[in-house]
Amino acid sequence: MKITAAVTGVGAYVPDYVLTNAELEKLVDTTDEWILSRTGIRERRILKGENQGTSVMGIKAVQNLLAKTGTNPDEVELLICATTTPDMLFPATANIISNGVGITKAFSYDMNAACSTFLFALATGAQFIQAGTYKKVIVVGADKMSAIVDYTDRANCILFGDGAAAVLLEPNTDGYGILDQVLRTDGSGEAYLHQKAGGSRRPPTHETVNAKEHYIYQEGATVFKFAVKSMADVAAQVMERNHLTNDSVAWLVPHQANKRIIDATANRMGVGPEKVMLNIDRYGNTTNGTIPLCLADYESQLRRGDNLVLAAFGGGFTWGSIYLKWAYDGDKVAASK
Repeated sequence: MKITAAVTGVGAYVPDYVLTNAELEKLVDTTDEWILSRTGIRERRILKGENQGTSVMGIKAVQNLLAKTGTNPDEVELLICATTTPDMLFPATANIISNGVGITKAFSYDMNAACSTFLFALATGAQFIQAGTYKKVIVVGADKMSAIVDYTDRANCILFGDGAAAVLLEPNTDGYGILDQVLRTDGSGEAYLHQKAGGSRRPPTHETVNAKEHYIYQEGATVFKFAVKSMADVAAQVMERNHLTNDSVAWLVPHQANKRIIDATANRMGVGPEKVMLNIDRYGNTTNGTIPLCLADYESQLRRGDNLVLAAFGGGFTWGSIYLKWAYDGDKVAASK
């Protein structure tokens, strides 16, 4: 009997502070109309306060997940945190999250493949379930992008927000769960989307800080073209391999980088806008939070047996797509809350 890794619950958290386009108009030379027409973003959430890292949001998302699924922290055997903005280089943010929610009988670690990390971590966590090694695995997608955004850079500061969400993976023998994936990297993309300093190649110095090298750098036009082609190609590949048609796909769950990228990807796949999960207007690009936040926002509309195609693209370049058959009726969870 084949074991698959099914998503059996979703938890989420976004900070209270709302950064609107109107507020950004006061910081840089831009307008609400310009931002909305080019990105689809109206507002984003920002984690404020001293000593507040990505783990703060990850802890709240996992607490929400544990409460909704009735899971005891002691039952969790593995926690993977997908993040590009860890609290610190070490210890892993996953360790801090585990400690914060009382998970003490598991091991945990971080993964970083830029905006594709949540998909990579989901596929990794699924392997532990499919192998029969573990029965409860949590995958968290969390990023505090405001920590690495230059709010004088009008091209980038409009795009990013902070947020976190988490999913619980459990064994399934009824054909639900993660059924296929196509995951890719191309390191030549480093030049077009990266953070110049802060790692071992260019450790922090007064010079790197003064030169603003600890912020996101990207060449937008190149990234846009590669993102559209890459996300659409792997999503189409997953659909073809699993004999999925536009009619049989219930939802496309795309990384929320830019509405134009999302629209172009859906277009190339032939999926209508009514089947595309979208919340970029409220959260912006939360990097590894985007896909699980979509699952959390749309949970009440999800039905057991729904075919979902997840697709992401990130710096590096990294990209991928996962075919997921949903395992439960989300409206029943919403009704019981």
